[in-house]
Amino acid sequence: MDLLIVEPLEAELMQWLESRHEVSFAPGLAQDPRAFRQALYKVRAMIVPASVAIDAQALRHAPVLRAVGRVSAGAENIDLDACARSQVEVVRSRTASAQAEAEFMVGALLSLLRRVPVVGADGVLVGRELGAATVGLLGMAPAARSMSQMLGGFGSRVVGYDPSLHSNDSVWERWRVRPLGLREMLEQADAVCVQLGYFSRYQGLLGERFLQFCKPNQVMVSISHSALFDEVALAEALSSGRIAAAWLDSLEPGSLDLGRPLHGIETLQTTPRLASTTRESRLRSAWTVIKRIDELLTNEPEVPREFRPTIPGAIADLVAGA
Repeated sequence: MDLLIVEPLEAELMQWLESRHEVSFAPGLAQDPRAFRQALYKVRAMIVPASVAIDAQALRHAPVLRAVGRVSAGAENIDLDACARSQVEVVRSRTASAQAEAEFMVGALLSLLRRVPVVGADGVLVGRELGAATVGLLGMAPAARSMSQMLGGFGSRVVGYDPSLHSNDSVWERWRVRPLGLREMLEQADAVCVQLGYFSRYQGLLGERFLQFCKPNQVMVSISHSALFDEVALAEALSSGRIAAAWLDSLEPGSLDLGRPLHGIETLQTTPRLASTTRESRLRSAWTVIKRIDELLTNEPEVPREFRPTIPGAIADLVAGA
């Protein structure tokens, strides 16, 4: 089988793929991990939703797999190291959802700044305007460029921090973002947008070491993996009012359960990965993914089958039909 599709796609895309490859459409496999693994034996490429994890165990069931496509969300539950060892390419678009994510974060900022009041100079509880705010961007992902452009239209001051970019990198000037250290950015920003790509080395980056320096009445919006936050430190910052409100769009299952630090915190709002999920972004992403997979399948050289020599004396049995 050339291609296994577990994530529903637009009819137009399915027709394009079916005209070029042998395709199996089986969305039900997303709810049956055992059946999913059993279906991988002859699959050369697949497109799976965010609910399906691709780990070393799954890859052991896919000896001829060469590509894994992800149309929506990130690749947090895809073991990139295991894929690299198995020479499986992870195919996804890094820019297709940038506009959608930027719009989501701007909308979330507008909502939080207006809905979560602060005490004004006259003692009255009031909302705030985005145009008068300093906005900090944690992570210079593709969405950061769109964010900077949108925030410029409001008149906001935009600062940022990315651990993988030097302060002299030209991207800061091109995207019109002033680079700062993480502590300095948190001290100055009225609002923070977290869009940093997740790697294990960043786990708990936003913990007590830095959250204690948040500017009073700061609001925070995150579309990044929630593992960037230390749950205890975030819960303490929200409960104490050091952070006025937070909106997390990618929260690990169970994080709000009874007994967990974030349970019952009223100033925390969560959504199930809505930032990148729009009709337009999915279509852009899907075309990027399927065209790359088509390229891989079309240009992949045929792998010769294993040759097994015939055992002497067995030829007569084969001729006789044994």
